[in-house]
Amino acid sequence: MKKATPIEATNFIEQEINKDILAGKINGGIQTRHPPEPSGYLHIGHARNIYINYGTALKYGGVCNLRYDDTNPLKEKQEFVDALQEDVLWLGYKWDNIYYATDYFQQNYEIAVKLIKEGKAYVCDLSPEELSAYRGTLTEPGKNSPYRDRSIEENLDLFERMKNGEFEMGERCLRAKIDMASPNMNMRDPVIYRIQYLDHQRIGRSWNIYPSYDFSHPLDDCIEGVTHSICGLEFEDHRPLYNWVVENSGLKNHSRQIEYSNLLIRGELSGKRNIKKLVEEGVVCGWDDPRLMTLRGLRRRGVLPESLIDFVKAAGFAKTTTICERSMLDYFIRNTLNEKSKRVMAILKPVKLTITNYEGDGESIELVNYPQNEQSSKRNYVFGKNLYVESTDFMKEPDKKFHRLYVGNEVRLSGAYIIKCTGFDEDADGNVVEIFAEYDKDTKSGTEGANRKVKGTIHWLNAEHAKQCEVRTYSNLLADENDEISSERTEIGDIVINPHSVDINKNAFIESNVNYTLEERYQFVRNGYYALDNVDSSKNHLVFNQVVGLKGSYKPEGN
Repeated sequence: MKKATPIEATNFIEQEINKDILAGKINGGIQTRHPPEPSGYLHIGHARNIYINYGTALKYGGVCNLRYDDTNPLKEKQEFVDALQEDVLWLGYKWDNIYYATDYFQQNYEIAVKLIKEGKAYVCDLSPEELSAYRGTLTEPGKNSPYRDRSIEENLDLFERMKNGEFEMGERCLRAKIDMASPNMNMRDPVIYRIQYLDHQRIGRSWNIYPSYDFSHPLDDCIEGVTHSICGLEFEDHRPLYNWVVENSGLKNHSRQIEYSNLLIRGELSGKRNIKKLVEEGVVCGWDDPRLMTLRGLRRRGVLPESLIDFVKAAGFAKTTTICERSMLDYFIRNTLNEKSKRVMAILKPVKLTITNYEGDGESIELVNYPQNEQSSKRNYVFGKNLYVESTDFMKEPDKKFHRLYVGNEVRLSGAYIIKCTGFDEDADGNVVEIFAEYDKDTKSGTEGANRKVKGTIHWLNAEHAKQCEVRTYSNLLADENDEISSERTEIGDIVINPHSVDINKNAFIESNVNYTLEERYQFVRNGYYALDNVDSSKNHLVFNQVVGLKGSYKPEGN
């Protein structure tokens, strides 16, 4: 870790860090921390926290450690611990060390004992209900606990007995002695230790008392050498308590807390509590459901990590909550995919197209894999007599703006020939089941005859060289009437789920000569961007998720 020097600031957090460096408050390098609670899977809001903590450390040549806030064994699981690491790596970041809040329980305990000896903490016998009543309200001060003036000796004895497991859960707690009349309710003698008889996934039953987050977190920051504890705006009211704990800890390093605003997307649910409820109630198929804003869901859908990083950077960092439109996220997803996606032809709603004047078994045509890249590789496909086209590319009675297939009209088949529609067959219900056309053999793409112009170009597949597949198309999980919902704290009962948020099409077709992989992304020509589903897809049953459509309404400033 190199000694910190100011950088060209791109947000207010970097401005504040530069000020600390110039004021001589930083003796060594910049150190941040990523402190997730292993109680669920990360969502898109966490991508912002990951970017700002790991990214800030990188910019200053400093260190960012991953520290699990594992102080709540009721909600924590090893699967979440493992998943968190996978998601951080997927986003392109790497921690310097991995720590756990439980690593510091002994030091937390010793500092609590120090506070008792200094008359700054006391054991309280009030019940949880009484604690709430004594705390007061936003307009009325709290009342001192009748146990606030216990002697230091009695407090030390009771706290030791709490540690030894001599009392019932909720019977006693340890509180910081600060100010029950403080206008900030977090400073009204907050609870800093509770009795907990629980099996912890990492340390078992080795501790009978657990520190509160507001006590443990600032101490852990100081112990590790964190210079800047960068966190969400919901912790702004907790900063005075953070500073109180730091200043009274006796530790040499004094970490500084800086808050930034939450990032929310209009009409989308975030927050682990809400997502967990959707999973438990079977509204979605799991934490990785492609309709969710979890990193697992976005990854399964086919979103690339670069898109998320570009999105959170563009959303910026401020002191007020940032609410973005879904179209903005889609823009950055689309922008990345446009650069990286392989172009292939897929027919989502097929109808037969017969080239009546074509003779022979077929012929090879050349298609470009990445037309966005001048050095792109190419592949061979087969043109023939029996094809598939999109049913929406034909009209029996077209309007004036329709330039695709109808009787008497010419279109170009992408990468192949110009054809002229000569007729069609329909079933008893009037549905078109086959289209007939003749091709102009002198208009093959790549030849001199390709210069002949027609108004419409459509994609196609050779029926004998097409593979059936499943295509899933997603729309918003929430119904349109929830457009104003953009809060992590929205109650599930307040929302309406869109019953048509996923369309499953099992009768789609795709080129059969392409080796489809989980790592690749595909632009289905004229349809959108797609990725193989990393759960349900197999070699013998390809399942594609639509990542995003081809066009959107959002445009960044300056474009």
